[in-house]
Amino acid sequence: METAIRFFGRSPNSYFLFGPRGTGKSTWLKSAFPDALYVDLLIPEQFQRFAAQPSRLRDLIAASPDKKTIIIDEIQKLPELLPLVHLLIEEDKTRQFILTGSSARKLRRQGVDLLGGRAEMKTFHPFMAAEMGKWFSLEKALAIGMVPLVNDALDPARALAGYVALYIQEEVKAEGITRNVDWFARFLEALSFSHGSAINLNAISRECAVQSKTVGNYLGIVEDLLLGWELPVFEKRSQRAMVAHRKFYFFDCGIFRSLRPSGPLDSPHEIDGAALEGLVAQHLRAWIELSQNGCRLYYWRTRGGTEVDFVVYGENTFVAIEVKNSLRVRPEDTRGIREFVKDFPEASAAVLYRGSERILCREIVCLPVEEFLMSLYPRKPLSL
Repeated sequence: METAIRFFGRSPNSYFLFGPRGTGKSTWLKSAFPDALYVDLLIPEQFQRFAAQPSRLRDLIAASPDKKTIIIDEIQKLPELLPLVHLLIEEDKTRQFILTGSSARKLRRQGVDLLGGRAEMKTFHPFMAAEMGKWFSLEKALAIGMVPLVNDALDPARALAGYVALYIQEEVKAEGITRNVDWFARFLEALSFSHGSAINLNAISRECAVQSKTVGNYLGIVEDLLLGWELPVFEKRSQRAMVAHRKFYFFDCGIFRSLRPSGPLDSPHEIDGAALEGLVAQHLRAWIELSQNGCRLYYWRTRGGTEVDFVVYGENTFVAIEVKNSLRVRPEDTRGIREFVKDFPEASAAVLYRGSERILCREIVCLPVEEFLMSLYPRKPLSL
C-alpha cells in the first residue's frame, strides 16, 4: 500500500506523542520533520550512550544549533533525560522537543516530572478509514484491524499474530511490569471476551485462576501500555437507573481478533459483531482526539438492559450511535436508540449496519457502517 496521508497535524509546541507500537509515529515524524535532530532509544548504541551520560544530549544539540526540532523516540526507556529536556526548553524557547513513547507507565511510576506542563500530550492512533481511502476494505479491517505495521506487512495475518507476542516480550517482560508473563498472556485472552462489554473482574479472575486484585493490576497495565481503554456510562440528566460499570475495548479490532479464541462453540457472528463495534469505537475515539473539539465518548445502558453503543457529547455535538452486525435493520434493532431519543430529544441518532443503503426504520436513520467510517474527518461534524 502506498503511504497513506495521516490526519495527525503538526504543532509548533513541544509535546509527548504516545501511541501503541506499529501505529506509525516514527514514520510520520520522519516524513513531517525530515531535518529534525533524531534520537532513537530503540537503537542499543544510542540508548547506552545517553544512559551512561544523559548530559551528552546537551552536547549533541549544541553541535547542531540550526536544528530547532529534536525528536526523542521511545522516551519511556530513558526517563532520566526528561529533567535535561525540561532545562533545554527553558533555555531556548525556539526549540521544539517531540518525545514519543508506547507507554507512559514507567514515567508515571517513577514519578517523573512530565516537563512541568511545558509539553502537550498527544496520541497517535491506528489508521482511520478516510486516511486509507481507496485501500480501505471493511472486511479486511475486521479481519486484521487498522494498525499500519500489520496492514503494510507482506503477510498481515502473520504480522498480526506476532504483534501481541512482541508487546509481551518487549514491553511487559523487558520492563519487568509483571513477574509472571504466562499469567498475563492468559489474562489478555480472557479479557478478549470483554471487548465491547462491561468489565467483570471477578469473572475474568475465575477464568484466569488468579486473584481479582491481580486482574485489576493487569487491566491497569493494559491501559498503561495503550493496548486497551475503558468507556464510561453517559449519566447526564439521567431519568433512569444506569449501570455503573465501564465497557472495555482493545485499541484495535484486529488485536482483539488475534487474542479472541475461536472454536466449534464460539459464534463467528458474535465475534464479528464485537470486532465491528470495536472498529467504530476506535474511529470515534480517534476523531474526537484529532478534532480537539472537547467531545467525550460514552455508552448508555440502563439497569433494565436498554443500551446504546456510543454517545458522542460535546459543546456542539450530541449524537447517539448503535452498531448492528447485520445486512438488514429490524424494527427491534432500533429499540434502544429510540428509548434514548425519548429521554434526550436534543440528540441526533443513527444505526450503523452492514448493508449498502441509507434507510429509515421507525424514524431512525440507518446507514452503512462503511459509509459512516469513510465520512469521519477530523474537525468536520459527524455525518448522519
